[in-house]
Order: sequence, then structure tokens, then C-alpha cells
Amino acid sequence: MGTLAAETPYSTIHDQEKRLKDGSYGDDDEVSPIEEVRLTVTNTDDPTLPVWTFRMWFLGLASCCLLSFLNQFFSYRTEPLVITQITVQVSTLPMGHFMASVLPMAKFRIPGFGSRLFSLNPGPFNMKEHVLISIFANAGSAFGNGSAYAVGIVTIIKAFYHRNISFLASWILIITTQHTWWLPRSKFGSVTVAENAVLMRLDGAIQVLGYGWAGLLRTYVVEPAHMWWPSTLVQVSLFRALHEKDEQRMSRAKFFVIALICSFTWYVVPGYLFTTLTSISWVCWAFSNSVTAQQVGSGMRGLGLGALTLDWSAVASFLFSPLISPFFAIVNVFAGYALIIYVVMPMAYWGLDMYGARKFPIFSSHLFTSQGQKYNISAIVNHKFQLDLPKYQEQGQINLSMFFALTYGFGFATIASTLTHVGLFYGREIYQRFRASYKDKEDIHTRLMRKYKDIPSWWFYLLLGVTVAVSLILCIFLNNQVQMPWWGLLFASAIAFMFTLPISIITATTNQTPGLNIITEYIMGVILPGRPIANVCFKTYGYMSMTQAISFLSDFKLGHYMKIPPRSMFLVQLIGTVIAGTINLAVGWWLLESIENICQDDLLPPDSPWTCPGDRVFFDASVIWGLVGPKRIFGTLGNYSSMNWFFLGGALGPVIVWLLHKAFPKQSWIPLINLPVLLGATGAMPPATPLNYNAWIIVGTIFNFFIFRYRKKWWQRYNYILSAALDAGVAFMGVLLYFSLGMENKALTWWGTNGEHCDLATCPTAKGILVDGCPAN
Repeated sequence: MGTLAAETPYSTIHDQEKRLKDGSYGDDDEVSPIEEVRLTVTNTDDPTLPVWTFRMWFLGLASCCLLSFLNQFFSYRTEPLVITQITVQVSTLPMGHFMASVLPMAKFRIPGFGSRLFSLNPGPFNMKEHVLISIFANAGSAFGNGSAYAVGIVTIIKAFYHRNISFLASWILIITTQHTWWLPRSKFGSVTVAENAVLMRLDGAIQVLGYGWAGLLRTYVVEPAHMWWPSTLVQVSLFRALHEKDEQRMSRAKFFVIALICSFTWYVVPGYLFTTLTSISWVCWAFSNSVTAQQVGSGMRGLGLGALTLDWSAVASFLFSPLISPFFAIVNVFAGYALIIYVVMPMAYWGLDMYGARKFPIFSSHLFTSQGQKYNISAIVNHKFQLDLPKYQEQGQINLSMFFALTYGFGFATIASTLTHVGLFYGREIYQRFRASYKDKEDIHTRLMRKYKDIPSWWFYLLLGVTVAVSLILCIFLNNQVQMPWWGLLFASAIAFMFTLPISIITATTNQTPGLNIITEYIMGVILPGRPIANVCFKTYGYMSMTQAISFLSDFKLGHYMKIPPRSMFLVQLIGTVIAGTINLAVGWWLLESIENICQDDLLPPDSPWTCPGDRVFFDASVIWGLVGPKRIFGTLGNYSSMNWFFLGGALGPVIVWLLHKAFPKQSWIPLINLPVLLGATGAMPPATPLNYNAWIIVGTIFNFFIFRYRKKWWQRYNYILSAALDAGVAFMGVLLYFSLGMENKALTWWGTNGEHCDLATCPTAKGILVDGCPAN
């Protein structure tokens, strides 16, 4: 967070700091009780600033549409770049100022609005307009997640389960659900079509359900000063930095344009001319006939030792831009990543050969037979979209690569350790702040927000009630399509309701958000195995509605700090969600229909970017937890029952750290051991690879340690700008390459476009296991 210059037209941080130090604040009610908030958020407001402007609507809608398109487009690629709202924050600033300088200021009347006068240009482009534009854009990035969650369901059904769906039926259903809150339509010709069309828009209903939870909890986790949401302060700091006067020779806008052009121009090299630069795995080149060496050196299929990249999309694809990640977080991720990849993995694979690990690739998200062959999932799915048990028994149990198995083990440990870590290290603080949130007087920011009309509670009650009621109707009358019984919906909603408040409090006070995805998958897989769609639905209701609620609450807190009228926030979020979901659906359908063998990496050319790594993991999860069920994989009937001990280990780990801290209180390094971060460091793998982590850690260290320490003024001025420009340049060139060359199948073929050149990294090393393309052992 940078300190703002004194010439900023808003109440300056310098003034606040001075008044805090010399005690010139006459009343504590005039400042926030949270120091970080005092130093970042202005405690004044100008309610006369126009918000509902033509500029806000034009740039907001354009940003939402563009981000929805780009994020869905890139979600299918091997290195799926996520364009976040920070890119929009930076890029729309000069656009807003430009529109303020050229639009006519004449006032006019709109029929139906009485004598009220409107203008396309009500004055200078202001910060409140900018905030609403960014929130519009945040909906376009699915609230930071890239694309709508439920589009992944369509992808796995169409590209992995090989079922057909009707676009027209899906489109009609998605449009009607946007306006009637998921009102189910009549069947469209076949069970498969109706089933998949309903699921196509599942995400929209969940966003509405999450919105309902968020609205009910605003009083508890948005308005109280002690619920301060640390992540929102980065946004506030950036907004204020962008709106201060800029008299430097190299303005932020000029720097952004130059960096954007450089990023846009360069990406044609790793994106088309020399794609091998995406993963420079020199160990594979040096040892072209060694399976073990390529397993160690491959950046995308192995442990990535020495693997580098010159492709920004590989740097920022799964972990978001390293330029906006604080260095302490990078250090924690590096420690956990190095421990898991370079200590645990070699011991488990080469040392102990756990679960027959050498029969399978060392790093893969595919599912395998006991003889190392890829599992034929289609063969074990019957016409009812359920597990065909005789066919499953005939093909045998499902096996995972060593890393994929450990991913779930560490996922179990991360969930358990998060709960105990937060309880032990932050429990008292959370309890005290929660008590303070309803016992203390309103802080300055809450009092300033009282000037604006609040959102009536009945809006949220109605939204929540209609969504739950219609969802129940769907589960009861179209159960053969969604597979989930009505009690499953109520159970999932109960889980979301119970966990949304405590997890929101944890996020609002510690910036940690425990995930429930594995738990919800596990629960439904045990209760109702053999039904992958029911499992996905249950996870979406139980986990995604909570996640969406926390995203909405975070945006509400940003609006709270920036003094945005609540009703404006409500409408922008709701409209943005509807638009983004529709565009996500259209783009997803278009790519699934137009790209031959999309997501089928075995059938695609070596240099094809359309491998859908995230959807591959999502598909495998639907098989593991839904189709086959955890009992047959992690239970007594499966090979990986010992992975359940990770729950106990994860729960006990923070207890040991806490006891050491109590025993040796003078050792300040002990409480810095954050086991949830360490154990969850590789949570993005797969689909992320060691290449992504190597590049992310290196680039993040350069910018957030060296440049931050030795060139702080440059970092403060240009760091976020550079991040936004790099993202935008890659995104625009990627789309241009696809439309100009990809759709025409114009591809280069030479050594530099034939992939990573680490084909042997996917080979097993156990004796007697024969796999096509691999040497005999």
C-alpha cells in the first residue's frame, strides 16, 4: 500500500497520519479502530459526486462483456490467463478521463423521469464511477475466478463424458433463468438435453443464492469496523493512487500504454512463432532418452527442476499475477511448494513407491488402470448417467498418479489445519472483534454510509426464498435430470448457511478463506455414490454459494470504504452476474463446437493450447467423488484409504506449532509457521504445474522483494500498472492469434513449436508396465 501524495483532491493519508500522531482528532469516533484502515481509507465523503453516469454504464458494461469473453476463452487453454478487475481499474482510468473531455455536457430530459435533467457528461471522471466500473468487471471475471463455475459442468459432459446437448435449449433456459431465477422449463426433446441445459445455468442460480446469503449477513460482516477485509485495502489503495494528480514525465497512463504494446507484441513469439518458449525444460533436451531425467526436468509433466518460461501467461495463469502478491505470501508458498515437490514427491515416488507409484506418470491428473493404462471412463457410465458397476468391476479400480493422490491428501490436511490454526492463533481475536462488531458504536465509515438509501432486506429475502423454492421444485419434478434429491438441496443449503458466517468472519479478519469443496464432495459421494451430476450439484450448492457470498460481501465492503450507494452496488453486481453468465455460456459453447477434439490432449496436436487443464481436473473429481464414489477410492474398498490420516495430521499440526509458541514465546519465528499456507501451497496443482510455480516465485521475488526494497518509489508508482498491462497485452494478442490464424488452422511446424520436448516424462518406470510411446522397463 503506497502513501498518497499531499496534492490528492481527497482527504489525504498524510493528514490522517499527522492528526493521529499529534492527537488533533478530537473524537475517536472520527477514525477507524483498525490501524490499517486508518492509513488507507479516507474518512470523508462527497455524496454529491455523480454515480449513475453514461460513462459508468458504458465502461462498466463493456468491461464486463470483455472480461467474460476473455476469461472464458482462455479458461480452455493450457495456460489459462485470468484477467482480473485490476486490469480494468488501470485501463479504464484514461478512458474515463477521455470521455469526460469529449462528451457533450448539454442536459436533457428522459421521458418517464419527470423534470429531472440528465447529461452524458456531468463533470470530471470520479472515483465512485471508477469503483462501480471495476465491480462490473469483477462480475465479468466471475468474482476473481475467471469464468462461471457451471460452464465447467457443460465442458466435462460434452468433451469428457461425450454427451450431446442442444444449444438452443440451453440458450433459452439460460435467458429465462436469468429473469425468473432459475425457473425450470419443459423438457427439450431428451433427458440428456434437459439435464445438461439445466446444469448449464446452475452457476447463475448459485450466484443468486450466494447473493441472498450475502445480503442477510451484511449487518454482521460489512458494516462493523472490526470486520475490515484486508484484501479490499489493496483495491482502495490502488484507486486512490490512480486518482491522485500525476505530474511526472512518465505518467501511469503512458507507462500502461507502453507496457501494453510491449506485452502485446512479444506474445506473438511464445504464443505462435516459438511456442516452446512457454516451457524451457533444458534438462529434457540434455537427456532426450532418459525417462527419469525428463520426469525431473519437465516443467509441465514432471517436477520442473530448472524449467523456465518466457511466456507471461505461464507466469500468471493459475496463481494470478505475482506482482500483486505480497512477498511474505510468496515465501510461504515457496516453502510449501519446495517441501512437497522436491522432498515429499521424490521420497514417495522413487524411494517408497507408494501405491505402486512407478506404474504411472509422476505428475498427471489422468486416471489409470492397475497396469498403467488410461482409464476408460466412458465405458463405466450407463445410459442413466450413473456408474455401471459390472463394467467398473471388469475394468478394475481407479488409480491415481502419485502427485494427484498426494494433492488430495494435502487437501484434507489443509482443511483440517485451517480450522485448528485459525481457532488457536486467531480465535480470541475473531471472537473479540465479533463481539465488538455489535457492541461498539458505529465507526466513521458506517455513519457516512447512513446518508445513502440502504438496500431493503426484503430484496434479499425474496431473492433467497424464490431461489431455494424453485430449486426445490427442480429437484422434485426434474430429479431424473439433476440426480440430486430434494433433501440433498436442503442439506447443501444448510451447510452453506452454517459456514458462510464463520468463514466470512475468518476472511474479514485474517484474509484466509477455508474451502469446503473437498468436504462437500466427500459427504455427497459417501451418501449418494454413482451419480456424478448429483455430486457436482451438491458441491455447487454447498460450496459455491458460500464462495459467491464471500465474494459479494468483499465487494460490499469495498463499496463501504469507497462510499458507494448500496443500491447502486446491488444493481451493478446483479446485472453484471446476468451478463457475465450469458457470455460465458455463449463463448464456452462456441469453442466446444468449433475446436475439434478440444480438451482431448491425446488427440490434439503437440502444440495445441486447447487442453482444458482445469476442466480435466474437474472431470476427474466428478469421477472420483461422484461416479465411483470415495468409498471405492479413499474408503475400505479403495487403494488410498490411508490418505484419510491427513485429516488428523493436518488438525494436529497447528496444535504442535501453537504449543511450541507458548513454550518459547520469545522465538518470534515460531508463530510465522503457517501450516494451512504451507500444506495448501500446491493447492492449484493440478492443473497448475511446477513451471507455473517456478516462474511465479521468481518473478514475484524480483518485484516484491528486490524492486520493492531497493526501488520502492518505482514499485509504488508502476508495479500494479505493469501487472495490468502484461495481462491485457497477452489477452488481446491471444484472441487476435486465434481469430486470424487459429480458426484458419494456419500453424507453424518446426522444432520450436513441437511442444516441451519432454514426452518421456509421462512414462512409468515400473518393470513390466508397457505404455505406447514409452521404452520398455
